[in-house]
Amino acid sequence: MGISQYLKEIGRGKQGARSLGREQAADLFGQVLDATVTDLEVGAFCLAMRIKGETTDEMAGFLDATSARLNRVPAGDKPLVVLPSYNGARRLPVLTPLLALLVARSGLPVLIHGTATESSRVFVPHVLQAMDIQPLPSIRAIAPGEAAYAPTELLCPGLKRLLDARRVIGLRNSAHSLVKLMNPGAGPAVVVSSYTHPEYAVSMAAVFELMGATALLLRGTEGEVVADARRLPQMDGFVAGQRVALEAGQKGTLTDLPDLPREIDAETTAAYIQDVLDGRKPVPASMALQVEHILRLAADTANTPIA
Repeated sequence: MGISQYLKEIGRGKQGARSLGREQAADLFGQVLDATVTDLEVGAFCLAMRIKGETTDEMAGFLDATSARLNRVPAGDKPLVVLPSYNGARRLPVLTPLLALLVARSGLPVLIHGTATESSRVFVPHVLQAMDIQPLPSIRAIAPGEAAYAPTELLCPGLKRLLDARRVIGLRNSAHSLVKLMNPGAGPAVVVSSYTHPEYAVSMAAVFELMGATALLLRGTEGEVVADARRLPQMDGFVAGQRVALEAGQKGTLTDLPDLPREIDAETTAAYIQDVLDGRKPVPASMALQVEHILRLAADTANTPIA
């Protein structure tokens, strides 16, 4: 069918672009995911949305289209904790595996999903490999107390292709925001999500509310969903789309700083994570609070009727 009719609406520039309805956005994004449009159209879509920005309804439509194409993680007896990981480490060690293992240690199933979006950073699979934890070869149920990593292409090959478009275009696109909002599980889940700029805190919260999601939203560490070990960020919760007050946060740097490794390579990071898990080093205070809030949201989710 093509998506030219949608490009005419969203591609008129920052001031002249018109927003799509939720169903239109789902149709557009579905065609992009299904690779039924040309590479030129995909590039035009990426640039148009980058300039215009997604509305809440448009992102909801994009999520609808993705949800219809996901290879979902089967539901279990406990809510699935979902940790998207697409940024990696640039200056600080990537501690998403530590967050996952701390939550799993409390008896919940944890899924990290992601892919490398740049070539110059250290990503979660590198750290997990150093800990002898291999990516899932295929999607399956995650056991309570288990932390698993699923490459994006297992969940949705079309989504991986769209993320990879950044390497050609040089800019992020709607998929990079979407992966931080989606629930790849077939049952109740707590989606842990992060933002880097304050305006995204508002837009992402609006999507969680509209989608009726259960989620934890905070300003993460270099784009990862882990609370910055040097600070205590604000943490907002959502249960079935209803906002829940969790953590007001604290401005500035904490006075009692954790002993983080100076190097960010996978082996050093893996050794630090193992030291924390084995009790040789303390859990960073902000991360310990984040774990508590995730467990609270999971408990609330388990007690919330599924629509």
